[in-house]
Amino acid sequence: MKKVVLKVELKDDTIKKKAMKAVAGIGVDSQSVDMKEKTLTYTGDTDPVKAVLKLRKLCQTEIVLVVPAEEEKKKEKPKKEPKKEEAKKCEQEERKKEKPKKEPKKADPNACVIM
Repeated sequence: MKKVVLKVELKDDTIKKKAMKAVAGIGVDSQSVDMKEKTLTYTGDTDPVKAVLKLRKLCQTEIVLVVPAEEEKKKEKPKKEPKKEEAKKCEQEERKKEKPKKEPKKADPNACVIM
């Protein structure tokens, strides 16, 4: 799994849509376009050279960065979050296990009493 950043010269939205469709056609997991920085970022097992060859038919394209995607995911997730989630799950399971408390039956005022 790789994260690939490509510099693309997208002039308008129609070329942007075509570029997104072309990259999706080569089998990527996720993709995004930043029009201000003129970059297209995608993650997947696809060869970046294939992506560049497809995109060069639409616009000028260059490879900026190729990084393994798993390393970034590890850096983004702090280790404390899973513990909080596990604690919440445990609390929810404990609540499910607890039986609902039954209220004592109130005496019926119309009941017959023998003295």
